[in-house]
Amino acid sequence: METQLDPMKDDLPLMANTSYLLVKHYVLDLDVDFKSKVIEGIIVLFFETGSQYRKTSSTGKGGCQSQFDETCKMRASELCHTPVTNVSACSSKMEHNDFAVCGKGEEDTSDKKGNHSNEEQASGISSSKDCCDIENHGKKDFLLVLDCCDLSVLKVEEVDVAAVSGIEKFTRSAELTNVSKELENLRNQIVHELVTLPADCWKEQLYYFTRCSQAPGCGELLFTTGTWSLEIRKSGIQTPTDFPHAIRIWYKTKPEGRSVTWTTDQSGRPCVYTMGSPINNRALFPCQEPPVALSTWQASVRTAAGFVVLMSGENSAEPVQLREGILSWYYYVTMPMPASTFTIAVGCWQEVKQQSFTAAIQTNIEFSLPSSQADFRWHEEICGHVEYPCRFQNSVARLQAVIPYRVFAPCCLMERCGEHLLQLIPQCLSAAYITLGTHPFSRLDVLIVPSNFSSLGMASPHIIFLSQSVLPGGSHLCGTRLCHEIAHAWFGLAIGARDWTEEWLSEGFATFLEDIFWARAQQQLSHDEVKGQQELKALLRWRRLRDEVQNSEEELQVLRPKKESTGEFSESGASIVKHGLKAEKIFMQVHYLKGYFLLRSLARTIGEASYLASLRKFVHKFHGQLVLSQDFLSMLLEDIPEQKESGLTVESIFQNWLDTSGIPKPLLEEGETWKECQLVQQVSGEVTKWIQTNQKIRKSGKKKRKQNEAVFQKLLPDQLVLLLESLLEEKTLCPRILQCLEKTYQLREQDAEVRHRWCELVVKHKYVPGYGDIEKFLREDQAMGVYLYGELMVNEDVKQQELAHKCFSAVREHMDASSAKVVAEMLF
Repeated sequence: METQLDPMKDDLPLMANTSYLLVKHYVLDLDVDFKSKVIEGIIVLFFETGSQYRKTSSTGKGGCQSQFDETCKMRASELCHTPVTNVSACSSKMEHNDFAVCGKGEEDTSDKKGNHSNEEQASGISSSKDCCDIENHGKKDFLLVLDCCDLSVLKVEEVDVAAVSGIEKFTRSAELTNVSKELENLRNQIVHELVTLPADCWKEQLYYFTRCSQAPGCGELLFTTGTWSLEIRKSGIQTPTDFPHAIRIWYKTKPEGRSVTWTTDQSGRPCVYTMGSPINNRALFPCQEPPVALSTWQASVRTAAGFVVLMSGENSAEPVQLREGILSWYYYVTMPMPASTFTIAVGCWQEVKQQSFTAAIQTNIEFSLPSSQADFRWHEEICGHVEYPCRFQNSVARLQAVIPYRVFAPCCLMERCGEHLLQLIPQCLSAAYITLGTHPFSRLDVLIVPSNFSSLGMASPHIIFLSQSVLPGGSHLCGTRLCHEIAHAWFGLAIGARDWTEEWLSEGFATFLEDIFWARAQQQLSHDEVKGQQELKALLRWRRLRDEVQNSEEELQVLRPKKESTGEFSESGASIVKHGLKAEKIFMQVHYLKGYFLLRSLARTIGEASYLASLRKFVHKFHGQLVLSQDFLSMLLEDIPEQKESGLTVESIFQNWLDTSGIPKPLLEEGETWKECQLVQQVSGEVTKWIQTNQKIRKSGKKKRKQNEAVFQKLLPDQLVLLLESLLEEKTLCPRILQCLEKTYQLREQDAEVRHRWCELVVKHKYVPGYGDIEKFLREDQAMGVYLYGELMVNEDVKQQELAHKCFSAVREHMDASSAKVVAEMLF
């Protein structure tokens, strides 16, 4: 029986009825207009009949229609069919970059008529009980539901793929008659044959996807938009099998749409990019959001000359001039992935060109790779994913330690990118390859995104966004963050969570592997040095987890909030992402930290070498697939059966780590051990010196200091973080100490993690000479500055509160929406 979905206001609804029709490929043809802040164009979707309907119809009991009669309800008056003027049929003879002209010139009448506006419709989730309606001789019409928000949908039509020249090769098994029913079946058969072509036919497949997307329409479809969905039907069609499997949608984004951010870069030039919105890409194009909807895509994007279009794509696109002042960029992806991983960035980016020293570093890394590939013996096994051109089966790709890469940035940051980032990329890519083997993706673009980006980094297929905050202060923060995002190529992208509430499967793994990659990227470090740095990092993360657990809602601390219901969805395929819209959740680290500590605990239990071998085995077994926690844990424990005798089971891990709030019990016992690390002991000694110096200065008052001042040692960036965090626990530090502290370690020149702690010290002790550092941080390091606003307000100091309001006013217009909401709640 269908479960009625009734989400709380902070749950994200996934509306698409993927169990009935499943999208396999998207063709996007878009124009980016910076004057109107609108992306406009056409999307063509190619479907396969979903698993639920195939399963139902295969029973032969004739119950499928009654099931649809039961599960479909929708008011007929809500359906609309808005004819759009001046829209001509797309000709199959059009050139590759020209087929979107058929959508030009129409007037967007949707909001004026009140039919399509998101605001006009009721909010909430339509379960599969809403998947069809409209009486038709006692039967109901099937309703296709897509995830859609903040879009103006102008027209929806069926695509006549049978009209494409040369498409006959996909119809050999069918006999065509003049009956329209058989013509409809023929079109769907063509789509089926096209989406199921063998992997080695991917070029031919892309060619025919393009040709089919340019085919003329063969009938407009009825549609309506809700708060979270686009619902489409064809009169008289009662089943997903008979519903058109290729549809074309004309639409426009809205300037306020939440999937993309329109802003300016650090050089003051306009840009737009997908910033990892909580609602994913449904305000960029109508799609199926549930992870199960693994699809490929291709996209042509036109924009004014001078702009560069970067996108999730296997090819490094070169622009084609369509007419004077207009360029077109084309990208494609052949590895099926969730639509949420689609990423685009359009701006006046400049490529940071490779220098000779970078090429030398890359050559050395290639040369120094171990020749033995014994650990990668799973390569010869047949992959477990759906068929696609997989790099794990490509002998050349399997030996590629450093994939081709490019770096893009605003012109004002190009020099800074050359200081560390360019050299770090080949080192980190090589370290990842040594650890996990074959790179899942064939190339990598790295983009320094605008200052309003709400995170230090974000990984998508073939492209990584990095915050400008990782660039200053040496290579440490830049390198570790780069390693984190590179790790997502395996965990988060090539292997995805079947249920988005299990974020730890992506973030916990990336946090754990970040340390492994970074240690191997720094080849000059000894084993003891690596171990010491990792122990120090563990202590810092433990402190952060402790603080977050004390200051957050318990239900947000659970890594598997749906527990035994994890991975389940409704009969139609609709579901919710629990707390997916909660603004504060975006800034929480609990999934990163608890996930990291679980994986670290398992590695310590079975030994790092055996553990990393298990990770490689997991990658080779599950790449290209969606997983749940038990998939990884079961495989790991199968390799170490002796651990079951000691009580280490999937159930015990669920109970101790994943299904409960707070700090896991096993971690409580381990918390004190990191304090014995030599790097931590060194920091403790320095903290003692500073406290003693502070006491002497306070006692001496305004007297001159004696000449026997303390001598302070040079510290690593993570040591500086721990030092400043420790000094934050002191009730009083005098201004002279703060001045000396900044001068001794040149804190204004350190990385953003260190400067953040310095700003906290400035706020706590109302150190006025440091207020300029706070203002600079809140403007330039927005990814990390959100909670500084709260600290400025809580002190109830007039100058600090004025500073908070001044900074917020300066950045609010372009600030990330979730960040702005959280800050506004602190200030007003």
